[in-house]
Amino acid sequence: MSKISLIIRKEYLRRVNKKSFLIFTFLTPILIACLVAVPLLLSTIKDSDAKKIGVVDATGKYVNLLKSNESYNFVPFSGDMSKYKNNEESEYYAFLVIDGDLLLRPDKITLFADKQVTTDLKGYISDQLNKALSNEKLASYNIPNLKEIIKESEIKLDIRTVKWSDDGKDKAGSAELATAIGLISTVMIYMFIFLYGAMVMRGVMEEKTSRIVEVLVSSVKPIELMMGKIIGIALVGLTQFLLWVIFSGGLFFVIGLIFGLNKMPDTTAIQGMNPAMQQMPNSEVADMMKMLGGFNFGEILFYFVLYFLGGYLLYASLFAAVGSAVDSETDTQQFMLPITIPIIFALYAGMYSAQNPDGPLAFWCSLIPFTSPIVMMVRLPFDVPLWQKILSLSLLILTFIGTTRLAAKIYRTGILMYGKKVSYKELWKWLKY
Repeated sequence: MSKISLIIRKEYLRRVNKKSFLIFTFLTPILIACLVAVPLLLSTIKDSDAKKIGVVDATGKYVNLLKSNESYNFVPFSGDMSKYKNNEESEYYAFLVIDGDLLLRPDKITLFADKQVTTDLKGYISDQLNKALSNEKLASYNIPNLKEIIKESEIKLDIRTVKWSDDGKDKAGSAELATAIGLISTVMIYMFIFLYGAMVMRGVMEEKTSRIVEVLVSSVKPIELMMGKIIGIALVGLTQFLLWVIFSGGLFFVIGLIFGLNKMPDTTAIQGMNPAMQQMPNSEVADMMKMLGGFNFGEILFYFVLYFLGGYLLYASLFAAVGSAVDSETDTQQFMLPITIPIIFALYAGMYSAQNPDGPLAFWCSLIPFTSPIVMMVRLPFDVPLWQKILSLSLLILTFIGTTRLAAKIYRTGILMYGKKVSYKELWKWLKY
């Protein structure tokens, strides 16, 4: 077995055998599901007691239009509000004062409270009064059945998207799902590059500060040591990602069995249902599953692995160079900025490109090697031409080879340098050796 293979094996097994790796790997999909589900669940929980809102209506027209619900209780008020000011034991949450005709003066309405009121309360009041004011305005035109005419003229389009596949068949598509898939892939690539790149840097620094590297370089070349560490940690990342895919797929399958989502309803049967039945959740789930079927997840997963490896290898070599040039993590700050700026820029470019995946920003950033691993993932669900994928990956591989050669020059000098503050000028000298 070659020396570099031994280093790869050592780095891989050392990290995979840790309890933290196993815990992080299997708990992450569950934690992500909880992060999505818990806020949604908590948002449905309302306060047990309705907040009391005193309504001071100088016109007498609007107080009866405000209907109480489980969250807010609107009651007429005609006393002195000042005695409730800064009173912690006040039974009133807020006071709504209307001192003019809102149809003529929409600004004649004010909410008074001891603390900042919620947007939910403002929205609830606005929705009720806006509807009443609109009806009043329509009535002022004295046109028979005007309200019904306007209601009948309102049309909501339900635009379906159909994608023509290479085999000539029609597949259901969804711009919203494509955007969501692209953004999720982009954020994952961004996190992986940072997470495993920083792991490489810390690993290099640990070996340097513990002086283990002095023993290692007596047996292997510095470039072999650096590449073994980078490739070993890359395999750790791929293992973790593969386990996430398998575990998440298993969770999805189990949930599908529990809720009966794995058996797809027949399309003709759904179309034959009455309108009320078509609105049932199962038909919505069926539509969602058909939309998901319009995406080539195998291709997306394939390119995800390629761009993860390309982006990770490019940046991991730079992280390794930084780790070899410094003696402590506090000294890394000055060298980390030029590395992190392109990654952060790529993340923002990817998010903006989600709305226009074929625009100039998305196109060029998906070709530039320092941003392509992140930005290209946004574009992939929108069917990027093959020549752009090949060009992007080719440039990424060539840049990785270049940055690895430069990083190796810094690594072989810096890994045995102790007790000296390194500057950019010093790094430039090392590159010339």
